[in-house]
Amino acid sequence: MEEVLNALERLARAPELSALDQWEKAIDFIRNFADKCHHLKEEKLLFPAMEEHGVPLEGGPLGVMLMEHEEGRGYVKAMAAALTIAAKDPAAAKKTLQEMGRAYVRFLREHIQKEDDILFNMADDVLSGEEQKELLRDFEEHELKEIGSGVHEKYLAIAQELTAGR
Repeated sequence: MEEVLNALERLARAPELSALDQWEKAIDFIRNFADKCHHLKEEKLLFPAMEEHGVPLEGGPLGVMLMEHEEGRGYVKAMAAALTIAAKDPAAAKKTLQEMGRAYVRFLREHIQKEDDILFNMADDVLSGEEQKELLRDFEEHELKEIGSGVHEKYLAIAQELTAGR
C-alpha cells in the first residue's frame, strides 16, 4: 500500500495534468481494494467482534477509525469528481487532484499508523487466537462476496502498474 501511496503522491506532484488513466486506476484501487476490501472488513467484521468484547463502537479508537474511513471516502469522491471535469476544466481538475491526492496520501499514512499502533494491538488484546483465525476466514469470505474471485489479483496488478513508474 505504501508504494501505491508513493505513486499517488508522484501523480499529485506532477506539474501537468497528465496520466488521467493512472488517476483513474489509483482511484479504482483505493475505492475497491483499500476501502471495499480492507476498510469494510474492519467495519463489518473486526469492529463488531471487538465491540462484543467491550470495545465501544462510538468514541474511542473504533469511532475514530469509522470517522476516518468516511473522511477518506470524501477525498476519493473529490478526486473522482475532478476526473469528470478534466476535459472541460483541466486547471480546476488539476488543482483538485493535486490537493486531494496529497491530502489523501497524508491522511492514509496517518490512518495506517493508527491501525498498526493502536487498533490491531487492541484487537490482539481482546480477541483470542481462535477468534482471530475465525475472523481471518470471515475476511476471506467477505472479500469473495464483496469484490469477487480473482479481483484481489486484479488490484495487485494495478498496484504494480501504478508503482512501475518509480
